[in-house]
This record gives sequence, C-alpha cells and structure tokens, in this order.
Amino acid sequence: MSIFPMISPPAAQEAQSQTLPLCKEVAWDFEHDVPIFRGGEPVVVTKKEALKVWIWRALRTPRFKYEIHTWAYGSEFESLLGQAYSDAVKTAEAPRYLRECLIINPYIKEVKDISVTFEAAKLTVKGTAVTIYGEVNFYAIV
Repeated sequence: MSIFPMISPPAAQEAQSQTLPLCKEVAWDFEHDVPIFRGGEPVVVTKKEALKVWIWRALRTPRFKYEIHTWAYGSEFESLLGQAYSDAVKTAEAPRYLRECLIINPYIKEVKDISVTFEAAKLTVKGTAVTIYGEVNFYAIV
C-alpha cells in the first residue's frame, strides 16, 4: 500500500508500460565454465535457460572488479571469503548479497528458498529465482 495511492511517478508508469524483450544468452557449459559453440558460432538460449546462464555468471563475477560491467552487476561474495568474520555473520550476509546480485535483473521478480554453505574457501549457494518465465532453480560454487 502506498502513502500516495493516487500518484504514480512517471518512471514507474513507464516501466509498467514497457514490455521486456525476449531474454537471450549464449549457452553455457556449467561443468567446464565455458560458453558452448557449434560450427564456430555461439549457441543462443532463451527464457529460463538464458536466465540460468545469467544467474550463474552474475553469481560468479565479483562486483566492482571489472570495468566492462556496471557496478550493479556481479556479487560481493568475495568480500566474505578469507575474512575473519564469524560463520554466523557470513551466513547472515550471504543471502542478502545473493538477492542484491540477482534482483537487478528485470526478468527476476523474487529470489527464494536460499541455501548457503561455507566450506573452507568455497561458498555454495542454491535457491530459486521467480522470473517472468516461471521459477528457475540455481546452484553455484563461488
């Protein structure tokens, strides 16, 4: 419920009226962490499969590290690994970092069923992204 029920900002009205284009990404071999090519050309996937690729890459890309990406893209998990934070702090912060990483994608409406596991210098995240195409389960080791 809004405190201004009769007023809708122009940006909100514009966002509601726009239709997102079909989500497309280059297919990804998650086991070997490389793009998939056939006949020298990249294989393109759409909808849920494209979002799985986008999620995988966003979770595994450190935020603020590469100039090619905006500061909104990527995750901050790297800041939790190898630090003297307690396991309780790491376990509390990781789900927030995960949501912040994924919710910037306009195709993703919600992130739920989050599971985070720390083992030595590895972080394993699992969850479900509620997208405009339906639910997408994800899993990544960072």
